[in-house]
Amino acid sequence: MQRAIILSLFVSLGVGVVRGQEKPVVFTGARILPISGPPIEEGVLIIQGGKIVSVGPLEGANIPPDATRHEVSGVIMPGLIDTHSHIGGPSGGDASQPIQPECRVLDSINVLDPSIQKAQAGGITTVNVMPGSGHLSSGQTVYIKLRDAESIEDLLIRDENGQGLGGLKMANGTNSQRKPPFPGTRGKSAALVRQAYIDAIEYRNKIRAAGDDVSKRPARNLRLEALVEVLDGRRVVHHHTHRADDIVTVLRLAKEFGFRVVLHHVSEGWKVANEIARAKVPCSVILLDSPGGKLEATGLRAETAGILERAGVDVTIHTDDPITDSRLFLRSGALAVRAGMTRKGALEALTIAGARALDLEKRIGSLEAGKDADFILLSGDPFSVNTKVLATWVEGRKVFDRSDPKDRLWAVGGWGASRGQIFELGCLTGEIK
Repeated sequence: MQRAIILSLFVSLGVGVVRGQEKPVVFTGARILPISGPPIEEGVLIIQGGKIVSVGPLEGANIPPDATRHEVSGVIMPGLIDTHSHIGGPSGGDASQPIQPECRVLDSINVLDPSIQKAQAGGITTVNVMPGSGHLSSGQTVYIKLRDAESIEDLLIRDENGQGLGGLKMANGTNSQRKPPFPGTRGKSAALVRQAYIDAIEYRNKIRAAGDDVSKRPARNLRLEALVEVLDGRRVVHHHTHRADDIVTVLRLAKEFGFRVVLHHVSEGWKVANEIARAKVPCSVILLDSPGGKLEATGLRAETAGILERAGVDVTIHTDDPITDSRLFLRSGALAVRAGMTRKGALEALTIAGARALDLEKRIGSLEAGKDADFILLSGDPFSVNTKVLATWVEGRKVFDRSDPKDRLWAVGGWGASRGQIFELGCLTGEIK
């Protein structure tokens, strides 16, 4: 009876009792790029229970006798991490006010949207799903694993207390400049943000002063709660910014209020690379072969990733899907190398650097014992235009297989591949037929 009660408890908590008893699975024959170390020309990857057991050369490998073995060819590397995406049709704030940190994309993502399967086909296993950039703050982001699921709850990356993880989306520049109540100038934009954080500090002070006396606490304020999480370092700000002056404004605000920030896009980051490096702030950049679309992004250069890397900035790359299709994510890394980023830096920018930007480097981003078994099998070199993603695994479960006709449709497109897909960028919304 006691055993049945314990088993029931494990199932109710979602603990993988059966998964822990799975046989080990071994992959041999591929060239392995662990990211955390040099390439392994003839490597062996052993996984069990959704975790990596070991990675190393085939010669001398301790392969369990009861393991399920897969002989593969090509390249195995960690699952790709997209630090800025809009897959799942997420939405955040509305037109009522410019700062809405209380909004959660968690409440608006459609996990059955085809964009999620397309991201799997691109080798992406972890995503920071963001609301749009039409507000100074359009809401809370969410970090998800691209497992096959029917509920957003099944995709969440959780902390040790079971809480879903995510950051806060903020933006400056022209996107958030509109008619009142939105700001009309850059100066007013910064003033509104500064006041919001001052309000959050006062709210936090009142809560601390009340102590255990519930009657003295201020009324609960979801807007200020989110900003307090930022001030306390529990939520990272993911900040959309393009122009050099806007970038420096973000650095100034982060220093003033002591919040952690990742700069996103940084079209003119090459102009202020040393300032970014001195602030020890990571950057998430986008690589476009056809830049344009807005005046403040005319300074975008493919060389930015390499310039930031040489300045000592921790650089990650993102898709901003649908701006760049998730299926072309590896190509973004190739473009960065072509424009001067090191190959090592570009591989890290697609994997472990993204994990660091999301505070997940102990769990994902490289092939190391104890980390999640998130990895992809490629037909060739990651940065070759001829290379295809052959399969994608999330926590040891295959979620994409190019040899499966259904999955192949997500990879190559065709009739029905995009049916019902929604894109939401804050200032632009639509449906792909």
